[in-house]
Amino acid sequence: MRLSRYFLPILRETPKEAEIVSHRLMLRAGMIRQEAAGIYAWLPLGLRVLNKVNAIVREEQNRSGAIELLMPTIQSADLWRESGRYDAYGKEMLRIQDRHEREMLFGPTNEEMITEIFRGYVRSYKDLPLNLYHIQWKFRDEVRPRFGVMRSREFLMKDAYSFDLDQAGAVHSYNKMFVAYLRTFARMGLKAIPMRADTGPIGGNLSHEFIILASTGESEVFCHADYLDFDIPPADTDFDDIPALQSTVDRWTSLYAATSEMHDAAAYEAVPADKKMSARGIEVGHIFYFGTKYSEPMGARVMGPDGQERPVHMGSYGIGPSRLIAAIIEASHDENGIIWPEAVAPFDVAILNLKAGDAGTDAACQKLYQELSAAGRDVLYDDRDERPGAKFATADLIGVPWQVLIGPKGLAEGKVELKRRATGEREMLSLEDVAARLSGHK
Repeated sequence: MRLSRYFLPILRETPKEAEIVSHRLMLRAGMIRQEAAGIYAWLPLGLRVLNKVNAIVREEQNRSGAIELLMPTIQSADLWRESGRYDAYGKEMLRIQDRHEREMLFGPTNEEMITEIFRGYVRSYKDLPLNLYHIQWKFRDEVRPRFGVMRSREFLMKDAYSFDLDQAGAVHSYNKMFVAYLRTFARMGLKAIPMRADTGPIGGNLSHEFIILASTGESEVFCHADYLDFDIPPADTDFDDIPALQSTVDRWTSLYAATSEMHDAAAYEAVPADKKMSARGIEVGHIFYFGTKYSEPMGARVMGPDGQERPVHMGSYGIGPSRLIAAIIEASHDENGIIWPEAVAPFDVAILNLKAGDAGTDAACQKLYQELSAAGRDVLYDDRDERPGAKFATADLIGVPWQVLIGPKGLAEGKVELKRRATGEREMLSLEDVAARLSGHK
């Protein structure tokens, strides 16, 4: 993508309404634009990141055996009356009427709808276990939306729902999601620590929040420092190996870890002094097992192997990709801008033409641009007629992991400069060696 032809509305000044780092940088980098309180348009740069986050989420959900579908944003109030949540949910639910005065709502979550879909088709235990997920926009009418997409009213959510014959099967489904979440966040360059959590309005009796540590986190968390050194489950994890998966979950829940709401001061006191870690944290995922809370009142039943009908055991599992992007920025930035982990960066490489219009520089930039693009790289070519300083600032602000600086002076010596955004490390190398140097980074 040539920057001269791209839509990237960079802001020079920090907007006054932005209270936290991620909100400031997302606005300044032209990733989002506020359209109403807590409602944002995703501009091209932000959408590129959102799509890359979604791709990783999908890959890990699919790897675990979950199956994707897509449910609508508008739901019938009757479904929520069946579960008993319509009146209980509160003012966060946006209630609406259609032209026939039928009561509808903009979905804040999808337990009721997925249960209705399940009961319409599944009758036998032979069709279980089943885990269905989608990535869809949600709406919760927050009383005070703030912090940009960190706490917005409209947000993108990956929500998965598991169905099992009994509690033992449901716990295994829960463990699958637990491990899939560890892998998902690790692939985005994050160390997420699972912490025992309150189930809130979703309900249930087993729940974990996945928390990343960031100095600008929303709330205080308490955990054992050894979690930072735990190995992430590998890509070849066998999600059908019940004992092995349980062993992984047992290890990741063996040490103390709790949000401030669930903090047990006495239990935390037992953690060795040199292992106590108290920090700010940001929730990036939440998983629940809630048994028959929805299947019982809504009649989602299957025939068991004994010929008896019984309500299925369910769980739900959420990741907010739009919120997650803000969390990544909170955890990875400096005074110059965003530092994207390579897996979710909007572009892999930025080529900075330090003297646009110079025949030699233009030719070298074009050659590298074509070579890297042909190799499958997402390349941003800054071909604007701007001063080098402005190009450096833009590349740092939007956080492209690698920058290739090409100018007449370096080319005269047969060299270009390669800069790594995360460390500031620079090296001089020939134009022909750039692609090879970047081949291990994708």
